[in-house]
This record gives sequence, structure tokens and C-alpha cells, in this order.
Amino acid sequence: MQQLNAAEIALGISKLNVKGSVLYIAAHPDDENTRLLAYLAKEQKVRTGYLSLTRGDGGQNLIGNEQAELLGLIRTQELLAARQIDGAEQFFTRANDFGFSKTPEESFKIWGKEQILADVVWVIRKFRPDVIITRFPEDARAGHGHHSGSAILAREAFSAAADPKRFPEQLKYVQVWQTKRIVWNTFNFGGTNTTSADQLKIDVGLYNPLLGKSYGEIAAISRTNHKSQGFGSTLQRGEAFEYFSPIAGEPAKNSLFDGINTTIENTQLTSLISEIQANYRVNAPWLSLPSLLKLKNATKDISFNHQLVDDLILACAGVWIEADALENTYAVGDSIPVKIQAIARTKDVSLVIANQKPIQLEQNKLVVSDYKIATSIANSTQPYWLTKNHSIGQFVIDSQQDVGFPENPKSLSVKIQLTMDSQQIELNSPVVFKSTDPIRGERYQPLVIAPVVTATMSEKAYLFNGNSPKNITVQLKSFRNNSTGFITPQVPKGWKSNPEKINFNLEKKGDEQIVNFTIIPGNETSSGNLILQVNTNGNIDDKSLKIISYEHIPNITIFPQASARLEKVDLKIVGKRIAYIDGAGDLVADALKQIGYEVTHLTTAQILNNDLSIYDAIVTGVRLYNINNEVKIIQPKLLAYVQNGGTLLIQYNVNNGLKTQNIGPYPFKLSVKRVTEEDAKVNFLAPTNPALNYPNKITAKDFEGWVQERGIYFASDIDPKYTTILSMNDTGDSAGDGSLLIANYGKGKFVYTSLVFFRELPAGVPGAYRLFANLLAPKQP
Repeated sequence: MQQLNAAEIALGISKLNVKGSVLYIAAHPDDENTRLLAYLAKEQKVRTGYLSLTRGDGGQNLIGNEQAELLGLIRTQELLAARQIDGAEQFFTRANDFGFSKTPEESFKIWGKEQILADVVWVIRKFRPDVIITRFPEDARAGHGHHSGSAILAREAFSAAADPKRFPEQLKYVQVWQTKRIVWNTFNFGGTNTTSADQLKIDVGLYNPLLGKSYGEIAAISRTNHKSQGFGSTLQRGEAFEYFSPIAGEPAKNSLFDGINTTIENTQLTSLISEIQANYRVNAPWLSLPSLLKLKNATKDISFNHQLVDDLILACAGVWIEADALENTYAVGDSIPVKIQAIARTKDVSLVIANQKPIQLEQNKLVVSDYKIATSIANSTQPYWLTKNHSIGQFVIDSQQDVGFPENPKSLSVKIQLTMDSQQIELNSPVVFKSTDPIRGERYQPLVIAPVVTATMSEKAYLFNGNSPKNITVQLKSFRNNSTGFITPQVPKGWKSNPEKINFNLEKKGDEQIVNFTIIPGNETSSGNLILQVNTNGNIDDKSLKIISYEHIPNITIFPQASARLEKVDLKIVGKRIAYIDGAGDLVADALKQIGYEVTHLTTAQILNNDLSIYDAIVTGVRLYNINNEVKIIQPKLLAYVQNGGTLLIQYNVNNGLKTQNIGPYPFKLSVKRVTEEDAKVNFLAPTNPALNYPNKITAKDFEGWVQERGIYFASDIDPKYTTILSMNDTGDSAGDGSLLIANYGKGKFVYTSLVFFRELPAGVPGAYRLFANLLAPKQP
């Protein structure tokens, strides 16, 4: 339970006589203007929300190797942490961030425009904003098809939310809503200035003495939570102006809230609120309790910010309540013992736990009560948008009422009722797990409801060289005592598993067991899915276990289907010993191990002090030259390795923030050119080059089945000593030849590639493996 300090209570009291709301709409985590959000929430004191169409699933990860949905989970938590700082609320649609899009038309085609528009309308009808603000324009100045698409959807939703004929199925739960105006928050960054003197202009760089920070400082702290994107920000102080251009509705001349009454009109209430504000004492908040309780009673039957009043009452009374599970994880259907702890720093407070007998809280004395939740939970912990397989464009959400929530709205909680001076406050205290780390102290993590037994494979995809069998290792884990049963692989038609099933007996909760199956390809199909069925005590499930753990966010535990892609491929490799220099995080090294390479991860010290000639090739992880401050030191050693006969393959880097401009032995630059259509035609510029012939003959078929995109941040201004191997382009774009460069340097071979192997190899794309194997092959005499 979050506890407000005296300054935060004062800020909350100052919000009591303010009404009004603003919804900010953009496309991704990090698109939001955190300075403006903080200003609106804490200076204007209006209810403020940020609707991000996507969860950022399609971006790159600077802190680990999570991609796609897993990255979206991380960025969801980063957004929630940011909102804790700037004071706004967080919402989403079901749109999946499928990667970079050059036009809104492409975005809408993949997303399914009408459904995402419905989600935006739902959030508007539920949030009921007086003002809508978009981050981006509707044209190419937005820089991204998702960006411009978010502006188009916001404008259309502005009208649709007020029209009872649009999405009438929603009206069972919400009413139509007409927002007063929608404006575009214009900008001046990235070389594009869309501000002008005739636009509405607001200074949002003010200083809040209660919080001891300016809104620029608060914004930087908020934005720094976007760690997976490397958005650590410098604290900004002093005046800072935001500009706004009208889109629809009544234009604003002097304020975002022109023509909108944002103050309480009830004279009796405003008098009482003024009394609360005048009499509040930061060193004795409890003295405000009688007046706050009186306000609660006076507003019980009218529209008001009831949650704020309850929060202020609890804060002034010094009430703290917590529901702690004894363990971090329980299995589906288990009874969960919970310890309820409560304390009040004032008199005359009683509480009732889930309709049990009332407990009187003595002033400043902690009360501990045992409680048991006899769960009938049928499902394990799983984000509501990931419970079913989804298309490339949108997640599947079965319940209309779940739409918009950043997390599962129905987490396990304990109903608690507090009574003060005959006024009742009802709380749903979420059940959490609390532990004490000897270094970091008290730590909280979400309670996890798990399948009884999970089966987890080490890879998302397995490649089979022809009909050669492959060993599949599976890690079983039990979340309940005495879990017995068997695991059965479901394989594609014509494929076989040896054995066909394996029995297990996991005696204690937390026990793990490693089992191995040999999967034998068949001739009827060249690809398919492997699904593991787990029969535990007669119940059949097919779930794996995935835990994402970072210091800056709560642990994320999910149970995706225990499945993997199986692909047969005709693959030859030359040279086995590979050195891998980790970059920002990817799964390429593991993919290479799977097809027979011996991979060694090298540190800077090992590169500088060891003989690199023992390796057949060296590969750098994605964005190494953006994130590693030591690349200038190791680069001469790497190029000397090439001169002496080695093969160096450098994967993509972005053009901003390079630690050295000299990535290769000869000059080239990096651009923002990319090909986002994963099925874009690939042209062979150097058909006789070994990269397309040795040891695997590369054809157009090898570029089938690629996922998300072809390549990003293509090379430009390429020295003629490089051979450009491929050209490609998105529909309507000019062709780019900077996705794959190869140069002979001394006795060896240098390769730079902007092709997204970091996506294709973990996804099991056969042609990507064949091409990568060619790039790793030594220079031919």
C-alpha cells in the first residue's frame, strides 16, 4: 500500500476542488511527453492519462535478449513505473507493435483499423476526457506509420466516441462521450520543427515547491524508467514551452481548458474544501480527518473524485495495510495462506477482513491476522492479452471490459473494509510476496499462480539438417507436492519422438527434472510445431515457464504454450569455432550452437590478451558499437585478426551514438534506411560472390518466411572496396544496397550486415541460417 508523505497529502488536498481530464494519445512506450503529463497531473491537477496504442513489442532491447511479446511485457512495466513518477494513468489498445511501419495505411492493414479504433473509442468513453492531445501529426512528419496512425485514430475516435451508432456494443458498459477539443502537441526535435508563433503556447517548466522539483526534473526521472530503450535523461530546469495546434472541436486560445469548467461549482463543497486546505498542517495531517470524513459523507451520492478522498483519509490517518502470501508461487486451485498486516497512527479505526469479525486498531499498534484464500482459480498467471495465440497485428481480448488495462484487472486480492467515524472505505488489497534481501532489504514481487507442472524447452525453434534426428531437452518444474504423470511430445505428421512419452514423479513443490526426447524428422512435412503435453495426476496441460527479471521492474512470470517450431533445412557449415562478442542482447549465439558451431563468448580482456587466430570467425552482437565504450580499444585487434586470415561479421548498429566511426577496414556510414516488408523482393547484386554460393547455394527461396522485417539501419556512403551483395526495398521506395557488405582485407574477410538475423535465427528461418553460415565461412583462396 503506497503511503503519501505530508507534501503529497497537501498536493492531493489541492486537487479536491479541481475536475477535468486530459487523454494523451500516441503509439509506443516512450512516445509520451512526460513533462507535459507531469505538468497536467501535478500543476493543473486534472486527471491525466496516456493511451499507447502498442506495448512496444516490435522494438529493440538494450538491456537483454527479450523480443516481441516479452519485450512488450518489459515496456509495459517501464511505462507503469514512469506513470508512478509523473502522475498519469496508463492505457493500451490491443494493437501489436509489429515493427517499423512507413505509412499509416500499412499500419491499419496489419492492425485491422476498425478494431483498434474501437479500442480507442472505448478508452475515451471510459476515461471521459475533456481534452485529447496527440503527440504526432497525421502525415510523414510523424516519422513512423504507427505514429501518424495514432493521430488519425485519435481524430476519428474523437467523433466516434460521441456517436451512439459507432460501436454500440460498448454502450452496455459505458456511455457516449463528447470531448471538448482535440489538439496536436507540436514539436521541435529530430530536425523537424512543427511549432509556430500562432499556436497555443504553455510554459510547463514550472517548479513545484511541494515536491521540490520542476516538471522538467520529474519528466526526466519518469522517462529514465524506459531503460530497455536506453532513455536515461538529464534533469531539465527552467522554463520550457509546449505548443498546441487545433485538430477538431472548439479551438483553444488561452488554455487547453478554454470553455471547460475545471472547478467544483457546489458552494457547500467548495467552502468545505477551502476549510480543509486552509487548516491542513504538514506536521499534523490527522487533524484534517474530521473535515475529510465530512467531505466523504457530503459527496457519497454525487459524482466526485471519491478515490482521492479515500486516499487522503487513509494517508492522514496513517493507515497501512498489506496482504502477504507466505510463498511466491502457488499452483492452480491451491489454497493460499495470507498474512494481513494493518496499522493506524490515529484512534477509532476498525477493519473487517472479507466479512469476518471487526478488528479494532489501537493507535500505532500493528495487527497481524491470518487469512486463507480458498482459490477456485482455473487459470495460471498470464497477461490477459497473451492468453491466446494472436495475429501479427493484434492481440486477442475476449472481454470488452479488459480493454485498455495495462495489467490484468482481476488480480488476486483481499477485500478489506475500514471504518472511521461511521464512514466506510472499501479496499481490495492485492496479495503480494514479500522477502528480505540481505543487501537490498525488503523486496516485493507479484504473487504467481502456476500450472501444476511446466515443461520448458531451451529454444523457440529447432533446425534439423535433412533427416538427421535432434535431441530436445525439456526442463520440468513442479509447483505442488506429489506431482506425478507423464509428458508426451506432439510432433508434425510423419515425424517421430523417441521415446513417445516419459514418466515423471516430482515429490516436492519446486522440484525440477530434465528429460530428453529425440525428434526424428519425417518425409511428409518439412516443418511444423512441437507441442509438449503434460499429464499431471490426470490433468492435461501444455504450459512452459518464463521468468523475466530486472532490477528496475517487478519480476514478470508467464506460462506460454510449451511449443517450438521445427524446420528441416539443407545446411552446410565450414569452420566450427566461433567467438561471440555480446552487444545489447540477442539470441544469435544460442542459435549458432544449435546448428553445430562451437561458440565462445569473449570479454574485452580476452580479446586483447588472447590469440584470436584459434577462431574460424568472430561475430559481434547487435549494437555492440553503440553500447560498448571499449570498442575503440578492441577494434584494432579485431581488424588485425581479419588481416591475418580471420572472418569478422558485425551485426547491425544504429547510426546515432556510435562509439567509433571506424567500424570497418574501409569507410562507410550508417543511415536510417530500412526494409520493413518481410516479404520484400531481394535482388542479388553479386550472384557469383561466395556469400551466395559457399557452402550453401542461396536462392530466392532462402528469403521466404522471414519475420517482421528484412533489415534496419542500412549502410550508406560505401567505399568501393566493399562488395554490396543484395538490394531490396519496400513498396514505393527506392532500392537500397546497404544490407550486406563484404570486403577482403589482408588474408581475411570482413562482413557488415544490417539484415535482422537477430530476429530470423531465433525464429528458425531456414534461409537465414543458410546465408549466415555462408557469411561465417572463411575467405576462399
